[in-house]
Amino acid sequence: MNDRAIIRVSGDNPAGFLQGLVSNDTRKLAKDGIVYAAILTPQGKYLADFFLVAQGADVLIDVAAPLADDLFKRLSLYKLRAPVMLAREEMPVSRGTGPAPDGALADPRHPALGWRAYGVALPEDGTDWNALRVAHCVPETGIELVPNETFILEAGFERLHGVDFRKGCYVGQEVTARMHHKTELRKGFATVRLEGSAPVGTAIEAGGKPVGTLFTQSGDHAIAYLRFDRAEGPLRAADATVFALNMASSG
Repeated sequence: MNDRAIIRVSGDNPAGFLQGLVSNDTRKLAKDGIVYAAILTPQGKYLADFFLVAQGADVLIDVAAPLADDLFKRLSLYKLRAPVMLAREEMPVSRGTGPAPDGALADPRHPALGWRAYGVALPEDGTDWNALRVAHCVPETGIELVPNETFILEAGFERLHGVDFRKGCYVGQEVTARMHHKTELRKGFATVRLEGSAPVGTAIEAGGKPVGTLFTQSGDHAIAYLRFDRAEGPLRAADATVFALNMASSG
């Protein structure tokens, strides 16, 4: 995976340093070895999502390469006098859905997403990752997940095991907790069915009113960001007709 970057956090209790910054509970690393999480603005908006991976006493951060520089700078600011060290590291990252190699870790977001392996460069196994993401409504960095815009609960992070509501405080926690305790989300990502096609970013409308935005497509299905209260009946996205399928499971 040439589109990933690795940041190593080492020193005195790196998992504890990250605990007060990220959306998930880093104590899970001791049992699971890998945790999916995000770092947010103080206003609760997404900045980056990543996998935290236990490697001995250190923690590796597996993040999309375009977000790595900004994440490294942000962590450096938060570090201050914390007794930890941050370093960019060249390390191959592989993934697949077939038999897992020795040392591979199950993708914590969804069983269908297979495994991830660190320190070994393996050939792609032919998995159609867009089809899997669309089928299970898994948003992707730089496509559905937009820094300073996306709210992680609207992006399904609770369903994708990317947020923990019992871990205590972290940056952006108050806004995220308030959204969680609402009766239901009014907006969010959902899987839709298409008749026709339209490019990523196409506006979705109903009766001339904005309903949302169309994102990744695979076959006649896609991920869309929707206002759930308006997403009833056939919708339009340019020349395509859109039918919302699983709004209830997207939050």
